[in-house]
Order: sequence, then structure tokens, then C-alpha cells
Amino acid sequence: MFSRILKNTFKQGFQGILRNRTMSLASIGSVASVLIILGMILLLILNINTLTLTAQEKFDEIYVYLEDDIGDQRIEEIGNDIKSMDGVLSVVYQSKDYALNKMKEDWGEDGDLLDGFTENPLPNTYVIQLEDITYSEEVLVSIENIYGIEEIKYYKEAIDMLINTSNYVQIIGTALIVVLLLISIFIIQNTIKITVASRRTEIRLMQYIGASNGYVRGPFILEGLLLGLLGSIIATIVVLNAYDYLVGYGNQKLAPLLSFNFIPATSISTDILIIFVTIGIGIGILGSIVSLKKFLNV
Repeated sequence: MFSRILKNTFKQGFQGILRNRTMSLASIGSVASVLIILGMILLLILNINTLTLTAQEKFDEIYVYLEDDIGDQRIEEIGNDIKSMDGVLSVVYQSKDYALNKMKEDWGEDGDLLDGFTENPLPNTYVIQLEDITYSEEVLVSIENIYGIEEIKYYKEAIDMLINTSNYVQIIGTALIVVLLLISIFIIQNTIKITVASRRTEIRLMQYIGASNGYVRGPFILEGLLLGLLGSIIATIVVLNAYDYLVGYGNQKLAPLLSFNFIPATSISTDILIIFVTIGIGIGILGSIVSLKKFLNV
């Protein structure tokens, strides 16, 4: 008995999709579009957050670039002066030759481009690790008064900008997703509504002969579920393939410049699939339930 009911539910659910092909395709496309945009926003937020965390590792570091014309003795004296400051945890010296070799290594295959320089354009550098961020202003003021320093780099403003950007992306992204989810539910609701209208007489007869509410609702909920599932699968394929291509390009061209690697597609593919399928099925079922409540007296 149960197997026959289940078989009939699946049969009617698939028939509903095939009977209203245009609206079914519109529903699948709507769900896929929402999830593709959701995926783009989600991946953007994840990478911005990762970039922010990577940058925060340098947040308590100050880069001190030394003048070219000072000798080794003065370079050592500058290092000792910095080490004696309150709030300085460690001071690491990086020669200009070391910096150039490291840049070549970071650039990978493009590192050969740096061989065109007749002279090393990079400065000798001291990398200062602070005990705490609260010491940053005090240390910066002290360093500015030291002779032989050409430039001081500190990343506080850049990190603040990244954090603000991440927050704005999350807010705008959430608003877009909510609107698109409502549109998808509306389209699926109308798809189910058409199926309900075309089978209204049959449904009334089923109710008169004692069919349960679950039996009547089953095919429509299954139809919505299948529409959402198909949309989520399409979105997963599109998002992961597009993202994998962009990550390959980004890691090759941008990562050496930013000292940051984008999150690989393989590490998040399962999570994306689970999220998309869950949301897609949820949209489909919700659209069906809303439609049934409005147009069926069951």
C-alpha cells in the first residue's frame, strides 16, 4: 500500500513538471540564478575574510625601509635603537638581496622578469614585531626620529578598509539574496498554482472519496522539491567551475602581488553542494506549501 502511494506521488510529481515545462524551466532557472549569485557573494566574503586574516598577521608588524647610502654600522645601530623601544617584541633584518630573491620566489614563473634590473631597487629593511597593537603609535613616533630611515610602512588603514569592505559586502549580499529568494519562491509558487488549477477537479474527487491531506499534498511538494534540487545542482556546477577557473587565474597573476592565495575550489566544493541543495530544496518545498495553502482547501 505504502509503496503504491509513493509510486503514485512520484509519478504525479514528475507529470506536473513535464505538464508545465515553461514554468518549470523558469522555476529551475530562478533557483539556479539565486544560488549562483549567493555562491559568488559567499565566495567573495570568504576570500575577503581570509585576506583580512592574512593581513592581520602583519597588523602588528612595522616595515622600516632604510636609506641606501648608510653603511653597515649605521644599519646595526638603527636595529639596536629599535630593539630598545618599549612595545617591540622582535626586530628582523632583511637585506635588499634577500628581499629580491624572496620576490622572485613569490612570483614563480614570472620571477625571471626581475632579472632585467641592472641594480637592486629594493631597500634594506627592518621588520618590527610589536608586543601589542596598542604600542603602534608610540613606536611609530619613535622610529620617525631615527636618522637613516627612508620610509615606514604600516598596514592599519588597509586592514580597516578590508574589514569595512567585508562588512559592506555581507550586508548588500544578504539583502540581494533575500530579494532573490522571495522571487524564486514566488515563481515556484505560481508553477505549483498552475498544476493545482489544472487538477482542481481531480483533487476535489480525491477529497470526496477520503484521500488524506498528505496524499493530496505529496505530488505538489515533491514537484517543488525536484525543481529546487535541479536548480541547486545546476548552480553548483556553474559556480564551482567558474570559481575554479578564477582561482587558477588569480593565484597565478594576483597572489604573488598580494602575498595571498585564494581558497581552492576543491576545499569548499562539498560545503557549497550541501548549502545549495539545502537552500534549493527549501525554496522548492516552501513555494509548494505556500501555493497549496492559498489554493487548496485541504
